[in-house]
Amino acid sequence: MNKQIEKTFFLGRMLVLSIAIMVVAGSCALERTGGDNRCGLVKPGQHEEVMERQITVKIDYLLFLPQQYEPEGKPWPLIIFLHGAGERGDDLQKVKVHGLPKMVENRKDFPFIVVSPQCLEGKWWLHKTETLKALLDEIMAKYNVDRSRVYLTGLSMGGHGTWHLALAYPEYFAALAPICGEGEPYLAARLKQVPVWAFHGARDTVVPLARSQEMVNAVKTAGGDARLTVYPEAGHDCWTATYNNEKLYEWFLEHRREN
Repeated sequence: MNKQIEKTFFLGRMLVLSIAIMVVAGSCALERTGGDNRCGLVKPGQHEEVMERQITVKIDYLLFLPQQYEPEGKPWPLIIFLHGAGERGDDLQKVKVHGLPKMVENRKDFPFIVVSPQCLEGKWWLHKTETLKALLDEIMAKYNVDRSRVYLTGLSMGGHGTWHLALAYPEYFAALAPICGEGEPYLAARLKQVPVWAFHGARDTVVPLARSQEMVNAVKTAGGDARLTVYPEAGHDCWTATYNNEKLYEWFLEHRREN
């Protein structure tokens, strides 16, 4: 009797398995005639397909908030600072070597929110355009930022990144100050509504002065507001003099982005 039960049970399981195989085969057969590709099979020819995937971005950054900053008080102007190639890595202390992160360490009354992201070793700001945009969106949503006064600056590799990010998303910025950088002159018309003040050393042997001249001339030709300050005796490091110049910050604050 027990053997008969076992035999019946075995035959039942085989029947269920056979039905399951037939269902899957039938499903795949349907998919081969125009359904989705879950079974890894699709008929030859061109088909409409969809890929949906959530992309996660991550970037470390330094955040400076002015001494009088209040979450519910007056909104504050924001400067995004992009460092040079020598400050890449995963140690944020390196970002403080030059530029605004170095300056605000000892200047708590600096009248801007400053965000200074760090690019990983071996990477370039040109590869991080979407990540920087996501960071900017995050900062504007999280902190009390005056969205009409968002400024962008950077030095060397960060000067390249300044041009590139502004060309990709000109609607975000009220003004930009690229230092010893280079951009894409054929896209300069995108900056027609964004004032530019570029800086370069005449004796720069790393990034030729001509790179800044080309971009400034292209923006002006497109009808934009652009100017270039050349330091006759400076080499690649013309950022120290630039970031120590109070007129740069006064110039930033003269410009607002029209919504």
